[in-house]
Amino acid sequence: MKMISLLFSTNGTHEWLLACLSAITTIAAIYLARQLVLHHLNRVASATDTLIDDFFVEVLSSTRLLFAGAVGLYLGTHFLTLPESMGRWIDRLFVAALILQAGIWTNRAMGFWLLHRFAQGDSQDSGARAMTQSMLSFLGRFALWSLVILLLLDNMGLNVTALVTSLGIGGIAVALAVQNILGDLFASLSISIDKPFVIGDFIIVDDLMGTVEHVGLKTTRIRSLSGEQIVFSNNDLLKCRIRNYQRMQERRVVFPIGVTYNTSAQTLEEIPRLIRKSIESMAKVRFDRAHFKAFGPSSLDFEIVYYVLDPDYQLYMDIQQTINTQLVREFAQHQIDFAFPTQTLHFATPMTVTQNAKEGSKALPVDRAVSPA
Repeated sequence: MKMISLLFSTNGTHEWLLACLSAITTIAAIYLARQLVLHHLNRVASATDTLIDDFFVEVLSSTRLLFAGAVGLYLGTHFLTLPESMGRWIDRLFVAALILQAGIWTNRAMGFWLLHRFAQGDSQDSGARAMTQSMLSFLGRFALWSLVILLLLDNMGLNVTALVTSLGIGGIAVALAVQNILGDLFASLSISIDKPFVIGDFIIVDDLMGTVEHVGLKTTRIRSLSGEQIVFSNNDLLKCRIRNYQRMQERRVVFPIGVTYNTSAQTLEEIPRLIRKSIESMAKVRFDRAHFKAFGPSSLDFEIVYYVLDPDYQLYMDIQQTINTQLVREFAQHQIDFAFPTQTLHFATPMTVTQNAKEGSKALPVDRAVSPA
């Protein structure tokens, strides 16, 4: 109260009128100048394709009225006789307003740069760009506002050096207490930089699978095929073996077929040609091989390998279905029978058993083919 009474006693009406007029004029001038410059820059930006004018529009539009008020107050006080301590506080408040406004300008400029920097590129990389943009935006804003807070504290007269030193010592203790959280935080940074997967990728982690929906500071969330959301700790996730199907460029397909043992050798030599013909008639497919592989328990086995030149699983299943249908038609035309599991049981008649027991000779079996039920 003593300081306020001193302020009014040392300044007359004329000084107060000049101070108020100066403050109001400064605020109005800053506001009008902001509006006029923005109007001009908006017209220029709409007529050009460059980003520099858009950049200045974005930054200038973040100028706060509080900053104009701080400038007006600071200039108005120059017409008054102020106590020394009050003058120091007004100077500090003016510098604090400048620091805050500079932080707001820098924050808006950084956001504009990140948005346009990661907006360019192939649509297939949109998930990776969104994840990197989010992480860099968080780290940049954290560093910026940490610096702004330190500058404000230093401006208010606090010993920032001692504060930073004490925070460093305390930070070690905090880091030991929350090392799991910090592990997830650095794992999130590793995911953002190394990009083992991005938002939108279909991945398999151990026996769990789904599409990546969100990569946060502590967890990664995946939408499974059955609909539920699976939440992984970032640190634990990077310790697992991850299969990323979104990075698949082509799909290798191996499938077997078997024919009956009564198939002739000439027909066996013809079967790979029929298989190749069926596969090569399909689009987005590259035939690799078809071989008579082995003598199975109840079939003559062939192994077929081909590549689908697109990672889409639905396309692969459609192609495999068409190939299977064509093979059924081709084998029917050439009278080739697909094999199915069979067993042959050997029975000995009672007479043969008695005779073999008397003669001490081995019984001759009687073959009867029995198919499993």
